[in-house]
Parts: sequence; C-alpha cells; structure tokens
Amino acid sequence: MSSPPSQRLPDWHRVWAVLATGLPLAVLTVGCLNSQRVPPDTAKRPSRQLPARPTIAPARATGNKTPSSWKPLKTVRRWNSIVLHHTATEAGSVASIHANHLQRTTGGKPWLGIGYHFVVGNGKGMPDGYIEPTFRWRNQLQGAHAGQKDHNQHGIGIALIGNFEKRPPTAAQLASLRRLIVHLRSVYAIPATGLVGHSDIKATACPGKLFPLANLKRDFAKGGITP
Repeated sequence: MSSPPSQRLPDWHRVWAVLATGLPLAVLTVGCLNSQRVPPDTAKRPSRQLPARPTIAPARATGNKTPSSWKPLKTVRRWNSIVLHHTATEAGSVASIHANHLQRTTGGKPWLGIGYHFVVGNGKGMPDGYIEPTFRWRNQLQGAHAGQKDHNQHGIGIALIGNFEKRPPTAAQLASLRRLIVHLRSVYAIPATGLVGHSDIKATACPGKLFPLANLKRDFAKGGITP
C-alpha cells in the first residue's frame, strides 16, 4: 500500500538527504587522498653497522663501583697481557674507529670492525675519561690491534683517543686507564710483566713519546698501580 501523497518526500528532498549523508564521507575521502604523505626514507644506510651495544651503557670510570658494562657477555677468554695504544688522532670514538677498521683487511680478509677491546675518550668524540668496551670485549673475541699473533689472541687492546706524540693524555684518561688496568689485572690474572705498549711488540711509535708508559709498566710490575 503506497503512502498518502502528503507523507511522500518530494524528489528534491531525497536528493538533499543523500547529499547530506554522503558529502562528509566524500570530503573525508578526498582529504585522505590529497593529504601530505610521509616522505620515503632516502637516508643512505651503512651496509655494516656497529655491533649492538649491551643494554647497560658504558660508564665513566669514577667512584669505586665497577661498571656492569665491563663484564663480558660470553665465556671469558684466556688473557695474558694488556696492550696500550693511542689512536694518533685528535678526536674519535668507538663508532668512528669501528667505521675506519671495517675498511681494513689482513691477508685479503676484512676486519670484523674495531680492533680494540676498550677505548678511553679524551673529550673529543667521547667524554673525557669515558671507558667504553667494544663488541670484541663483550663477546670475548681476539683483537686486531697488536700486529703480533699472541698479543692479538690473548692480549687486551686498550686505545686512548689522542695523539701522544704531540700532547700527553688527559688527567681523566690516565685516572680511568689506571682503574681499568687494576680491574683487568685483578679479575683476569694478568701477570706482572703483562702490561706492554704497542711499541714493545711492534716497530711503531704507539702509544707515543708523551705517554707515561715506563711509569705505568713499573707500577704494574710492582703491583703499585692504584685507580
């Protein structure tokens, strides 16, 4: 039964009802299609990135508590020596050294990355006195720092940022280094003769003429190094 004429909506009323309900949806749809898109990620990403760091950030060597980040994540390797280096650069960091060492090869084989086990900052690229373990220490891997097999396999490589042919290490660097050396000797039973400079095992100026290597070695041999 059809509706009485008085109850029927005129045709123009039907059109207006459709427009009233459809218009907001149409506007919304057009707005989404024409909205500004998030631009594509065009940043060039390195093919080999710095190995992941532990969840605990490396700590400045201050106070009496040993930073948790100094504890290896893997089964401890046998360590016989500690080999001291300078980077021969005015500035640097674990990340910058890692990027540089990724470009190196030995016998045609590329390096895994940064060759040292620890790096001590000088305030230029890393905070002054800041000690950062690298992936080699955390995973207890051999080093790529000594140029001599036994000291690479069983020597803990420590690099201080700086060129100690031109100026000495900072006071904060030396204080941090002493603390790290005491820790490594105590925990990993490094022998009294086990502290060496890179120049002791290879023909190089490293760790530099202004680095107090003789004093550190003397104190280490006597057990007199204090943090």
